[in-house]
Amino acid sequence: MPNKHLQVHVLLIASLAVLVTACGREDSATAAAREKACAGPARSSKDRQAAYEQGYAINEDFRCIDRQSFEAAQRMKAENELARKQHAEAGSRLSAIRNQLALRAAREGIATTVTMPASGTPLPSPPAQLFVRSDYRNPQNRTLAAYVTPDPGDGEKHAAIIWLTGGDSNTLDDFWTEGDASNDQSASAYRKAGLVMMFPTLRGGNTDTGGKEFFYGEVDDVLAAAEHLAALPYVDAQHIYLGGHSTGGTLALLTAEASARFKAVFVFGAVSSMNRYPASLVPDSILQETSQNRLRSPIHWLDGITTPTWLIEGADDPGNHEELDVLCEHTRNAAVHCISVPGFNHFSVLGQVSRVIAARLSVANSGIEFSLRQQEFQARAAN
Repeated sequence: MPNKHLQVHVLLIASLAVLVTACGREDSATAAAREKACAGPARSSKDRQAAYEQGYAINEDFRCIDRQSFEAAQRMKAENELARKQHAEAGSRLSAIRNQLALRAAREGIATTVTMPASGTPLPSPPAQLFVRSDYRNPQNRTLAAYVTPDPGDGEKHAAIIWLTGGDSNTLDDFWTEGDASNDQSASAYRKAGLVMMFPTLRGGNTDTGGKEFFYGEVDDVLAAAEHLAALPYVDAQHIYLGGHSTGGTLALLTAEASARFKAVFVFGAVSSMNRYPASLVPDSILQETSQNRLRSPIHWLDGITTPTWLIEGADDPGNHEELDVLCEHTRNAAVHCISVPGFNHFSVLGQVSRVIAARLSVANSGIEFSLRQQEFQARAAN
């Protein structure tokens, strides 16, 4: 008898093991089916009703939101979000274009009431292997001197940059000789990176007998210089950039506010308004002409910028870092990027950042997107 009972007990245990194993296989298969059919766990009847009212299909077998229904809803949500974002960006671009047109309209037909006599400074003579004369005509139909990188003779079209010097931006002197790292205003990093460079004189500069208008008609001269540069056979007309330092930076910023001609604009050490300049740079007769100073002051037209524009300044004295703050706090235009560089001032920042920009521009016309961010310069300073 004991042996018979033992046999029955063993048989019961074996049968139970088989049953458990079978149930395990069934549970595993059920879990796999649930995973395939459901988006998320089983839900209460109240939650299922709420999901149904939100547009989801319900899988009644597993009492869950149907996975295909959920994924279709997510795709629709993503498409709607993309459409919303594109609509907002289009609206932002339209607003910027309207503001850009506002500056053009405000300037339309208004001749400046004050000018200053030409400087009379003789034209410089840069080394021929670095720069050659390539004069252009401005909207006044005056021929203005300019210097460009000579044709490298490789049959290629090259990215190019117009550079506006500081101080008397209308006039050129020795613009090619490099200074030391603390004050190198030659912007030589761009030509060393293979970009074609153009240094234009502007109305009233050097030997031109017209009058200087101080950030007014000079905007039109810069745009005319750009069209001349674009027509050179070795220049890629779709990859022309604009840069400037100090007063040249202010003029570059005003040009970006008035036109989308350039691929990108790099503004070093600009000021926000004409009244920020001392009389040594901008004569009192210009500063006192308040009715037109708004048209000369970049702060009023920042929302009109549609070209990617970087406002750059050293964070240390001497410099216009407070002006950078004023400009950047005045706009939320996504096309305007602000970079304050720790450890550098108004003069030393130019060579430091230009080397970074130039290296990236040299490959940007190969389809590599140009980028420049505040964080990377903070990291450099920390290291």
